[in-house]
Amino acid sequence: MIKLALPKGRLQKSTAALLNRAGFSLSDYHEDSRSYRPGCEGLPQLLVKVFQERDVAIQVSVGNYDLGICGLEWVQELLIKYPSDAMVKVRELDYGRRSLYAVTSKFATATSVKELKAKSDIVRLVGEYPNLAESLALRLRLGRFKVFPVWGAAEVYPPESADIAIIPETSIAGLVNKGLAPLTTILTASAFLIANKSSLEQKDLSPILSLLCNVDSEAEEEPTLPSSGISPGEAIYGDDVVSLALPDGHQQAHTIELLGKAGLKVHGYQPSLPTRRPSIELDGVAIKVIRPQDMPFQVANSNFDLAITGRDWLWDHLCRFPSSPVTELLDLGFGQVQIVAVASENLAADGADELRRLISSGQLSGLRLASEYVNIADKYARDNHLAPCQVIPTWGASEAFLPEDADVLIEVTETGETLAKHNLKIIDTLLQSSACLIGSKTPPIDPVKRERIAYIIEALRRAGG
Repeated sequence: MIKLALPKGRLQKSTAALLNRAGFSLSDYHEDSRSYRPGCEGLPQLLVKVFQERDVAIQVSVGNYDLGICGLEWVQELLIKYPSDAMVKVRELDYGRRSLYAVTSKFATATSVKELKAKSDIVRLVGEYPNLAESLALRLRLGRFKVFPVWGAAEVYPPESADIAIIPETSIAGLVNKGLAPLTTILTASAFLIANKSSLEQKDLSPILSLLCNVDSEAEEEPTLPSSGISPGEAIYGDDVVSLALPDGHQQAHTIELLGKAGLKVHGYQPSLPTRRPSIELDGVAIKVIRPQDMPFQVANSNFDLAITGRDWLWDHLCRFPSSPVTELLDLGFGQVQIVAVASENLAADGADELRRLISSGQLSGLRLASEYVNIADKYARDNHLAPCQVIPTWGASEAFLPEDADVLIEVTETGETLAKHNLKIIDTLLQSSACLIGSKTPPIDPVKRERIAYIIEALRRAGG
């Protein structure tokens, strides 16, 4: 059996077209597909799984998959920290081309590498690529620096919360459109065909490689750059300004409704208007739109005073940092989900006790526990004495890991219907989660800022009630 890992997301449409031209005849692999296991007619020896792009590089590197397609930036992000020969770059594909830039805000006081190197305090770097960020800082010989990993939306952090952001973009114009100034280009990347070195040496991959290496890629049209909406950088924070983080993604529609009920008029906070800095008709308040996953850590580091996120992400943060200054200020009621432990229907376990029995009896040599919630997963394993256990971080599309690449998944679910469609069952419920407003346990010193925070909390409390 040859195992091929394919990407979800931005590369999926072009990858599907490439595979179609190569004669793979994949069923249910296209940009609107929700299947993680597309079939492949005519190639019975091929097992195909679909992952988030970042996970493809990891799965091929550790040998779970023989071949994979993902962006070169994720390959380099992995190799810069683990410079082994376990992964081989087989062929560059002519789509998904973009560059990885180190950028700062055009509103920053230091807008060149020379000026940043002259800073007397710590240079803060932020991005989804922490290993490449650290490598860049060392290459630039920054005297003192700190890297903040985030799930996305790194472009919104400079200049208030970071000095340098690591941003993938198709052109310099795309950066300028976001109010960013490029410092340097880290790399230029496109989609890549990669392979596990041991698989190349020990398996006959030629039936698949011959198809993938002999097909021509089609050049892509350069994407049209959307308007950035309200100009970024308009609100540079002062000591009495309240910084409020609002979520993108599936919580956005509910948050918009809540803000309307609270009488907080926010302009530019719509999915169709891709600004990360909306404005609000409330003096002394500045807003940024970031990923809910990043909010607890950012509030803990005083980059935001208030944030609307999910209780699940707050709990994941507190599992790792029990003494964190972040606390829940208000239950907002919407976005109600459960955090559950999930297994394949074929696994003979319906709870932690039975998982322990499978491990102690040798039916499981060690528990493989996959999740986006790595800290919750680790706590679940420790609290239930599930040892030995390997926690496998994922970046979405987690259902794809079961049962071949993980034994149990810590996952979020609303009704359980999606899990059932993937032949998965819930074996434990860990947390009932909903949206919440979070902030610091310690009120700010500035009395004006305290008053503004209290006003926002009370407005949201009335709206939620």
